[in-house]
Amino acid sequence: MFQFSSWTIILMMLVFYGGTYLLSLIIKKDKESTSGFMVAGHGVGFGMGAASMTATWIWAASFYAAATSGYKYGLSGPIHYGFWGALMILFIYPFGMRFRQLAPNGHTLGELINARHGSSSQLILAVSNLMGSLISLMVNFTAAGALVSVLSPLSFQTGVIIAAVGVLSYTLTSGFRASVFTDFAQLVALMAIGVVIIPAVLFAMGGPQAMFDGLPNLTAQQQDFFSSEAFLQQGAPYFVAVLAYAIGNQTITQRLFAIDKTKIKATFVTATVGYAGIVIGLGMIGLMALTVGIQPLDGDMNNIIPQMVSTYLHPIFIALFFILVIGSLSSTADSDLSALSTIMMADVYGKNIAKDNPNPRKMLVVGRATMIIATALGLIFASLKLDILVMLVFVGALWGAVVFPVIASVFWDRVTNLAFTAAVIVALIFFCIARFELIPIEGGVALLFEIFASVGAAVVIGLMVFGFFGRRLGFIAALITLVLMLIYATGFLRDYEVLLASLTAYGVSTIVCVALSLMSNERFDFELIKERVGSYDKPQGKAQGGTSAQPKA
Repeated sequence: MFQFSSWTIILMMLVFYGGTYLLSLIIKKDKESTSGFMVAGHGVGFGMGAASMTATWIWAASFYAAATSGYKYGLSGPIHYGFWGALMILFIYPFGMRFRQLAPNGHTLGELINARHGSSSQLILAVSNLMGSLISLMVNFTAAGALVSVLSPLSFQTGVIIAAVGVLSYTLTSGFRASVFTDFAQLVALMAIGVVIIPAVLFAMGGPQAMFDGLPNLTAQQQDFFSSEAFLQQGAPYFVAVLAYAIGNQTITQRLFAIDKTKIKATFVTATVGYAGIVIGLGMIGLMALTVGIQPLDGDMNNIIPQMVSTYLHPIFIALFFILVIGSLSSTADSDLSALSTIMMADVYGKNIAKDNPNPRKMLVVGRATMIIATALGLIFASLKLDILVMLVFVGALWGAVVFPVIASVFWDRVTNLAFTAAVIVALIFFCIARFELIPIEGGVALLFEIFASVGAAVVIGLMVFGFFGRRLGFIAALITLVLMLIYATGFLRDYEVLLASLTAYGVSTIVCVALSLMSNERFDFELIKERVGSYDKPQGKAQGGTSAQPKA
């Protein structure tokens, strides 16, 4: 395999991050407002919004995990990663429109939940977001370290440190505004280079004929485009996970609050198409490696794409590829830093420490301090070198516990704070039992979990249909799915612990949330949310409106 010298790699990273930092200085304001730092003043346009959404979600995992999926599962692997990931972007926009309708001046989903339920529910959502964004940050730094260690004599740790410092340097200046602005430039480079790199690898290894010649070496399941193994082991768990990402990931909801509300639908539809096209193509590199018999270096699946590129391409193309991956992981890492800072500024400091009367200057200090601490934690976690695909499915399943309580809270006036809190906590307990087999999952216990998972599958399908086609069709789709799952999944799903655990999180949270809500006679006036969620930059009184009594926590 070809390798660059240490100084060449360092120079390329310095040029990339130096240029990105200069871009961030162009848009830096002498007196940055909290709204500008967190959501760019709610006025991001269609072009910037679509580019930012696409670049943010085409991250390290889009390269490494997509290739891993293609390598493990063959012909259908790239589809199972790229298509479901794209569907996640599309899934969020109808619910995002509801978030913006209820809280037009909001910054985080946690603010909305605080106005709806109180601090305990908000903090549960904030903690899940903090965990998810930290793990996402770790994944991106891990990818940088793997790339640098394969393409140069430098160590994994060196690559992680350079990427972390580089991302922090430009995000610290203008927060989310810098993230969106640099995303646009990074996406342009990503698309231009991707169009060249993917065909170049294919023809360098011998063209489509080389892949056809290698197909007999694949297993029957890997050769089957409709592989049940690929669907049950990769497609279905990832499908469930990414729907949870759509609700639980602050990098997504932050853009929902930042984009001009008249441009949300066009922005997310465009990002869906762009993401699917690029990521499915990247996953094909893993399939190429499988057909020609490439063995992952050191047995690490994260090395597949760097290996293929460094083995088959000219150094100029390898340099372009290096910039491509660094740009993609940086666009998501800066979004994670912006998301983490916004959660700490709005959800933790603004709502729970300053009690709706924060000092805007202190808020900016909190945001920037959060970025520094998060970068340090990301460096520490990246040293663990965990499998990226496994981490994605795990985090998505954890977030599955909050999906139904969140969506129900913004449409159904009977959901209570107790229902929300208990649903998430109980669902997480059941998820951990199933995922880590804390008790033997067999016999009657396995059947019980399969029933919960069947409810979870019904919830997933029902919510998707509800988002696009309304309540009645959503209920019908959920009922049909539940019946089919109870018929075909019981006695079968227990053999697929990742999928079982993920769906259990959805099912248990829904059952608990609905049961406790129906036991209460409380009704909520959704108009109160607009009063309770406002701008932190207002000079007078309580920044959040504060005239209405907050719900009890």
